[in-house]
Amino acid sequence: MHHRMDPGPELLRLVDHQSGVATCEQAAALGVGRHSLARLVAEGRCQRLGGGPIYFGRGAPPWSALAWGGVLLGGDEARLAGHAAAHLHGLVEEPPGLIAVKVPWAGSRARSGSPWSFERERAGVRLRSRGSPPRTSVEDTVLDLCRQATESWVIGLVTQAVQSRLTTPARLLKRMDGRKKLSHRALLLKLLRDVADGAETPLELGYLRQVERPHGLPEGTRQQSNAAGHQRDVRYDRYLTVVELDGRLGHIGMGRFRDMDRDNYSVLTGEVTLRYGHQDVFTDACRVAWQVSRVLAMRGWTGVPTRCANCANVPEYGWH
Repeated sequence: MHHRMDPGPELLRLVDHQSGVATCEQAAALGVGRHSLARLVAEGRCQRLGGGPIYFGRGAPPWSALAWGGVLLGGDEARLAGHAAAHLHGLVEEPPGLIAVKVPWAGSRARSGSPWSFERERAGVRLRSRGSPPRTSVEDTVLDLCRQATESWVIGLVTQAVQSRLTTPARLLKRMDGRKKLSHRALLLKLLRDVADGAETPLELGYLRQVERPHGLPEGTRQQSNAAGHQRDVRYDRYLTVVELDGRLGHIGMGRFRDMDRDNYSVLTGEVTLRYGHQDVFTDACRVAWQVSRVLAMRGWTGVPTRCANCANVPEYGWH
């Protein structure tokens, strides 16, 4: 006859730490053997995940339990990767339906199947994991996700990671050096240089890469604070001209009044402010460049703006 054993306090603490999940081996080591686990499963008090770890709960397991289940299925040194790691790092908001798990080059018997996708680590890889459950580092997560990402998604991901202070351009560049194959390498090298120079958001990068550089405008100073503590996105110091880039869908509440206060202060100090949004920068960059160049010329700039390939379609801008 087998003794009826329920989870004790030690197992419950472990289960709580692991989002309700534990392996059969962990349970046995803490006093609940396979016969007791089978009884608990039969009673509906817990359930198996993928034929392996046990979820100590009723109903559909939450995403966090499935994430832990994938790590425990993967064995020692397994860690979450891809969008699952990005979600836990705060880089993407929604948890993925398919949870990517990296497992050691050898020694894991895990097989992919909903909701997990198991991927073997590259031979000789040095593991860099963070958090609970274990996940790839922010740097490796960003570079991994670049594999099948569009250029615009790469820009958003990198700026989000740096602006959120989860990593730095220097740390990302260091991790890039250790990879022989890397998607979007040229873009990443340029992008990280731009971010290091002060462009903090995709909109700011778009202005730098689609407005300022292709049209030969002078280089502005980025993220500079004035005497009143207002931070400006781009300032052309010599010409007392400020460009504000606003990615919000609308100006409401206190944000609108902060903008007014900032613009009014600029007028008092002799500055002129131009303000643009996503639609302007990403779909009408030539018009934006023409406007900025005209204001700069009115304020003493003697340079000549450059026509980009798209400017040929808008002769009415009157470049000269």
